Amino acid sequence: MLQVIPFFSNLSTNQLASIGAHSAIRAYDRGAVILREGEVADSVYVVIAGQVKVYMEDKADSTREVILKTLHAGDFFGELPLFDPAPRNASVAALEPCQMQVLSYRAFERAIRQSPDIAHHVMTTLAGRLRHANQKIGRLALMGISGRVSRTLMELAIMSNGRRVVGEPFTQKDLASMIGASREMVNRTLHDLEQEGFISVGRRSITILDDRLALQN
Repeated sequence: MLQVIPFFSNLSTNQLASIGAHSAIRAYDRGAVILREGEVADSVYVVIAGQVKVYMEDKADSTREVILKTLHAGDFFGELPLFDPAPRNASVAALEPCQMQVLSYRAFERAIRQSPDIAHHVMTTLAGRLRHANQKIGRLALMGISGRVSRTLMELAIMSNGRRVVGEPFTQKDLASMIGASREMVNRTLHDLEQEGFISVGRRSITILDDRLALQN
């Protein structure tokens, strides 16, 4: 499995076998919590299949959360304690059935020593995540609800039959958690955008009808 992960693709068969001896493949059902904020860290997780959400819960109300980002096949998480040995700073849960390659920090450090390209990939990914986080903070601070909903829909959409579609595993509750708004506000905004002809809201999906949706603010 390791050889299909982009930043392990340049390793030799022997190197992959060495790393694999200190890793395991684990499966998680939809909704399963993979990591919890505050836990002591000891492993890096690489997504082989499925999607996960990285989120933080409201300490005063565990039913409320903010989704920081979503990760897909080829992405990884849990790497920060390699550089800063502190407890996990966010939780991770499966948005759909997932399969993970779980590497002990010892195995991950061995991989970096064997292939410096891995370290470069990790740093590039971390820089990209920081940039995305800054953009998200800017949106939350400067944009209205309509703009935040519109931009997030454009980010989540995938092409299906020539249209951009946001569907499962994302729900309107997830959308609200991503932009820091209530589900009711998101519902009203989706209704308004549908009335204006930008989107079509179905039972399990949202279809983007006009790419000018990205210009909403």
